[in-house]
Amino acid sequence: MAEEYDPPALERSWQERWDNDETYYVSADDPRPKSYVLCMYPYPSGSAHQGHVRNYAFGDLNVRYRTMRGHAVLSPFGFDSFGLPAENAAIKTGVHPRLFTEERIAELKASVKRLGTAYDWRREIKSHDPSYIRWTQYLFLKLYEAGLAYQADAPVNWCPGCQTVLANEQVLPDGTCERSGDVVVRRNLRQWFFAITRYANELLDTLDELAWPERVKVMQRNWIGRSEGAEIDFPLADDPTRSITVFTTRPDTIFGVTFLVLAPEHPLVESITPPERRDEVEAFRADVATRSELERQSDVASLDKRGLALGISVRNPITGDEVPVFLADYVLAHYGTGAVMGVPGEDERDFRFATAYGLPVVETVTRPSDHPGGAWSGDGTKINSGPFDGLSVAAAKRAVIEALEQQGAGRSRTVYRLRDWLISRQRYWGCPIPIVHCSACGTVPVPEDQLPVLAPDDVEFLPTGESPLARHAGFVNTTCPQCGGPARRETDTMDTFVDSSWYFLRFCDPFSEDRPFDIAAVEAWMPVDQYIGGIEHAILHLLYARFFTKALSDLGLIPATLREPFRQLFTQGMIRFHGSKMSKSKGNLVTPQQYFDTVGADALRLYHFFVGPPADDVDWTDQTDEIIEGCARYLQRVWRLAERIGVTDTPTSAPVANDLAIAIERLTQRVTDAIERWSYNAAVAALMELANLLGDERLLAQPDLADFGLARLLTMLAPFTPHITAELFERRYGRNVHREPWPTVDHELLASARTTLAVQVNGKLRGTIEVDPSIEESEAIDLARALPSVDAALAGREPERCIVRLPRIVNFVVR
Repeated sequence: MAEEYDPPALERSWQERWDNDETYYVSADDPRPKSYVLCMYPYPSGSAHQGHVRNYAFGDLNVRYRTMRGHAVLSPFGFDSFGLPAENAAIKTGVHPRLFTEERIAELKASVKRLGTAYDWRREIKSHDPSYIRWTQYLFLKLYEAGLAYQADAPVNWCPGCQTVLANEQVLPDGTCERSGDVVVRRNLRQWFFAITRYANELLDTLDELAWPERVKVMQRNWIGRSEGAEIDFPLADDPTRSITVFTTRPDTIFGVTFLVLAPEHPLVESITPPERRDEVEAFRADVATRSELERQSDVASLDKRGLALGISVRNPITGDEVPVFLADYVLAHYGTGAVMGVPGEDERDFRFATAYGLPVVETVTRPSDHPGGAWSGDGTKINSGPFDGLSVAAAKRAVIEALEQQGAGRSRTVYRLRDWLISRQRYWGCPIPIVHCSACGTVPVPEDQLPVLAPDDVEFLPTGESPLARHAGFVNTTCPQCGGPARRETDTMDTFVDSSWYFLRFCDPFSEDRPFDIAAVEAWMPVDQYIGGIEHAILHLLYARFFTKALSDLGLIPATLREPFRQLFTQGMIRFHGSKMSKSKGNLVTPQQYFDTVGADALRLYHFFVGPPADDVDWTDQTDEIIEGCARYLQRVWRLAERIGVTDTPTSAPVANDLAIAIERLTQRVTDAIERWSYNAAVAALMELANLLGDERLLAQPDLADFGLARLLTMLAPFTPHITAELFERRYGRNVHREPWPTVDHELLASARTTLAVQVNGKLRGTIEVDPSIEESEAIDLARALPSVDAALAGREPERCIVRLPRIVNFVVR
């Protein structure tokens, strides 16, 4: 094997072979245990960048490792190919979005293949493909038939830069568009929605069942934002037949209400405003409309200019007292009822508002003795609360709600921060909504046999804010499917998150032409066993995909038992360039091409596995190339080991049971354990130790054991660096390493090498533990502390120091 290791040439050779290799082609009737490993399908913005490399390398390791463990692994790839960048490029350059997108798909696909990833390319999908559009529209119609898709007038987030509506989730906390950075404004438009709020409870309650990172589940819980409390009706003082309804999580504080606050957009404002106040009210509302939600909810600015007295009063339904009504910018129309009862004694913002406008403060809960004054939102005993005095806050909540319900002035209520999903986009490059509008029949769905509805190619891309589809007479003008009369086609397209909310189902069966997917194939593969992607999708994509899965399950389109799409989720760390997020918009992308053409894809992959825990962010610095070069030198060393170590007849079974064989088994266990817990950097460290061991002259003097160790190294290294291992294993043994079984650890051999660890407290023996001689110090200390006899001897005291002499003694020293 005395020839130079040439990574680029070797890797291209294997990639060409893998294009025709069916190792990773699977079917629903495969008898092996099934696994579904999926990386979030990408938006095709061009060649791969290091974020792609990291994501797909982690996914590829999962696929190859699970396959070697005997699983049939579904590993598909596709492209989230609709989106604003392609249309914005068309407006700027005149290049049609389809051409722009398909050129970038070709670039990204080529980069992904150069990485040496294992995908079943027969299953490739693109969301802009007519075959995919057809079934996205079909699913829309099914949701429409079930009342889960509807059209309504609503205030929406309008991005002037993108010239389209945004979902709430696409507006950053500072009130700007996540894509363009422009300040988002509010407009009233007729829009299409999905009724995701019908699933709010289930979306929230089933989060605990998911093997997802806790921070992702917390983000979803906060976004859904369930609040339990009461709705209370405050009748107008001068017209008791009309009332303003508020939602509160603290109905027990009703005796402390000294004012009421409405959102400026509240639907009652116009009808209840006295004539003499209308001009001032309209000016205030116009001013508030220019502020982002973040500004409006901020506690930084003074509240004395953020409210306006409306000039009317309402009556407290419990006390009968009159309280004034204000408008305030910090109240939002889409949360609760858009009206808030002001309780300055128990709410800090209400206290500041009351102070700014000279309103009374009534305390209804006892304060702690050290309370500095102002509002108190904690627990205590009720005071100044009439018949509820002396009750705890929790008991008073229940009692007040019961009293309100008895007199018909209120009711128990649960509300959510989550709003229905606004899917309308006034853009061209998206999936057309399959609806026509007829003056005689109203809103009419396009019949299924007329799908897909495709956007015409001959449109003008102008920065007008109006969809190019709305200016295309040939697209807009159509006939009504019901009456045959003239009708207008819906010109809004769907939010691209609709496409990504079901693509994982289509991957199970992209071959059917008469249905979106075969339900038996979905039942065989779903849910996805391991989903891999960025934390930035923790709310948007993941929440929508969960909604789609639950809705389609209820509609009978997928198995009734399938309620969640992704069993396990892993969110990899972000790649930063000198501390800043690496992104195309910032012009700081580092493409993998230069590494493919020099040190090779295997070395680049190994860097991403080795540089740190997969969940941690990675900073791309001036030292990064040195680390990648180090990974390349390690692979060159593996190549030289393969040249140096001879081939024997039985490389898969250890010929002797000595300390070197035990060391090989111990490292095998470490690699396996590290992969299972996503500690890929620890696995690579163990593989490097194994290479060092194979270079030991004592081991080289035992040819059979050396060959066994090398076979073990190549087999375990294969999921990390697939090209070099495939080449070396085939040359030595004439087999495909990626079809080899994962090594089985000889536990009997390891057990024979265990030693006794003595555990002492102040030098006195308190117990012993059987441990591996290579045990880490931290693990030894943890095991020793866990002994009941040690816990009793410590008696709650923390050791001053710990004397460790591995693998023989751990001694805790206490006073």
